[in-house]
Amino acid sequence: MKKLFALLMVAVLIFGLVACANNDPAPSPTPETTPDATPAQTDPPEVDGDGYVIALITDYGTIDDGSFNQGSWDGVVAFAQSRGISHRYIQPAVVSDAAYLDAIELAVSDGAQIIVTPGHLFMASVYQAQSLFPDVHFVLIDAVPSPAGPEYAYIAQNTVAVLYAEEESGFLAGYAAVMEGHRSLGFIGGIPVPAVVRFGHGFLEGAEHAAEQLGLSAGDVSVNFAYSGSFNPTPEVQTMAASWFNDGVEIIFAAAGGGGFSVMAAAEAEGALVIGVDIDQEGASETVITSALKGLQTSVYSILEDFFAGSFPGAQEKRFDAALDGVGLPMATSRFETFTQAQYDAIFAELASGAITVNFDLEYNDGSSLALTLVNLISIG
Repeated sequence: MKKLFALLMVAVLIFGLVACANNDPAPSPTPETTPDATPAQTDPPEVDGDGYVIALITDYGTIDDGSFNQGSWDGVVAFAQSRGISHRYIQPAVVSDAAYLDAIELAVSDGAQIIVTPGHLFMASVYQAQSLFPDVHFVLIDAVPSPAGPEYAYIAQNTVAVLYAEEESGFLAGYAAVMEGHRSLGFIGGIPVPAVVRFGHGFLEGAEHAAEQLGLSAGDVSVNFAYSGSFNPTPEVQTMAASWFNDGVEIIFAAAGGGGFSVMAAAEAEGALVIGVDIDQEGASETVITSALKGLQTSVYSILEDFFAGSFPGAQEKRFDAALDGVGLPMATSRFETFTQAQYDAIFAELASGAITVNFDLEYNDGSSLALTLVNLISIG
């Protein structure tokens, strides 16, 4: 009886799938779940002729985090919709390598042929997945697959590691802030992973370069520098930012993922300013004067385009810098009053050509190893 019941259930499922396939338009598929990974959204199955499916796994943020996940997802959506390819994202229920691997397995079982994983938290899970699923391709953003640190990194032929010159984007932010007329700056990073450290050190270098160009004296520009220890919005981050603003800090570069919203809340209460990160955060708060961009949408779109053209850059680190338009400031939506488009174009061209090299140093993540002579660095915490 049990065997007969099982056969009947299979028949019912097959009939249901055939019936759905014959409906026009096709209904949205029912999201699957696993104990550690639950799909947050599923789009109608508009699969192209080859049946490819694109998936994105979020880190512990949401898909509309106004930062890393959202920027990467925008690239997936833009490409998939332009080709009529089904696409979905999965948001793991917990933060762990096992949960991320469960989410990847779920995406593979749903038919995903290329999976985008935004953030360094996927280093270990993608390291495992690239060998577990050799026929699936992986786009690891901001990191290189590794089970335990960069010394063990390995990129398989079915994986590409997409990296960015965050130091250049941070440099532009610091340069613009000082050229705009600000002299008391702040930097609040999330977790001091290499990408965030590069943002912060570039910010310091940019402020130093602008101070030199303006002929300022040593100590005319000061920068409060700290990490919050999280990429989430928290009362503690808001309190830190508020205390800085109360002490005279005019503008804070918040490279803290969702924690940037806490900095914005403090700025709104104190009448201060914020520099956003990763994507254009102008719409998140009137306090956001500009954002230090990483070309998340552009780079994800580019890699997907390569994949579907049969030229996936497997086993490579692909670094998007100023020369590839992988970093920058969104001048069209920035709220500058003094810093001009011409000034921006000039400094960006110097970065893109290599005339200016941002000499960030990851040995000390508080910026103390940088050769700053004009900027007064105030490391906190």
